[in-house]
Amino acid sequence: MRLKDKVVLITASTRGIGLAAVQACAKEGARVYMAARNLELAKKEADELNTQGCRVSYVYNDANEPESYISMTEDVIKDAGRIDVLVNNFGTSNPGKDLDFSNTDADVFLDTVNINLRSVFMASQQSVKYMAKQGGGSIINISSVGGIVPDISQVAYGTSKAAINYLTKLIAVHEARNKIRCNAVLPGMTATDAVEKKLTAEFRELFMRHIPLKRMGKPEEIAEAVVYFASDDSSYTTGQILTVSGGFGLATPVYGDLSDKTNRR
Repeated sequence: MRLKDKVVLITASTRGIGLAAVQACAKEGARVYMAARNLELAKKEADELNTQGCRVSYVYNDANEPESYISMTEDVIKDAGRIDVLVNNFGTSNPGKDLDFSNTDADVFLDTVNINLRSVFMASQQSVKYMAKQGGGSIINISSVGGIVPDISQVAYGTSKAAINYLTKLIAVHEARNKIRCNAVLPGMTATDAVEKKLTAEFRELFMRHIPLKRMGKPEEIAEAVVYFASDDSSYTTGQILTVSGGFGLATPVYGDLSDKTNRR
């Protein structure tokens, strides 16, 4: 029960990494609020967890409606009286339009960077007002390994995640005086519905050749990193960028080509 009685707010939380974070935090004793656009689905997931003895509620948030970042935090404060942990999980990209630098439309680039950065900035800015008054808190940004290792496509997504990594450090420095910590978790390729729908099997297989652990991550494994940063186990840790990627990006660039040809134990 590492998060016993902590109030945790998680955005984009009805599936994938967000839902796994909800489940992990709730099972560690937190009172979790799912911020979601689809309230019907959020209610379904919350009800299921509550039958298992968890405490999960839901509030409305739509990344396309900036005012909903204000209303979701206010709704949590009205109901619970505090926000101890904010998990900024929202992030989006359109692989069909978010291409390489030369071929990505400027509006696609700017819109993607804007919505991804805005989600972190606004949710965090609203939450720190309450965290500062209550004596501290923890902000956890779900970024991406794509924010530190340039890809051959998704120029907007990668740029937005790199900016979120920097913003994580900036928030950590600026809000330390209020005993608010801020860290980022950078998933590698993770077995979510989004990966299944947006990335071809051929691309996934090619990508995994460059992962030393030779598999995709599980949403639950990303969620464990979230629990760590949310808990008092990380009370002296802030401004950190933690990759949870199976070792992707560690090896020589030719790792994927050579690993199948060597026979080392």
